[in-house]
Amino acid sequence: MLKMIDEKISIEELVEILPSSVTYLSKKGIKCIACGEPIWGTLEEAAREKGFGDKEIHEFIRELNILMDENQEGSSQNQ
Repeated sequence: MLKMIDEKISIEELVEILPSSVTYLSKKGIKCIACGEPIWGTLEEAAREKGFGDKEIHEFIRELNILMDENQEGSSQNQ
């Protein structure tokens, strides 16, 4: 089982375990990870840099965990 996503996950690890997170975050306005510039730091730091507060960050975490669960279910069904 993959680890749960939380606000302290590094952007690098998030993209590694959930490549679709790049598209998700880009749609939320956190676009730097798609432009080729590496982002160092955590999901929380990246979100705060873009002006998001606790409520939005917790929603991102919830939705990213749902997305990860859906991806895991899809990959296990394809095996």
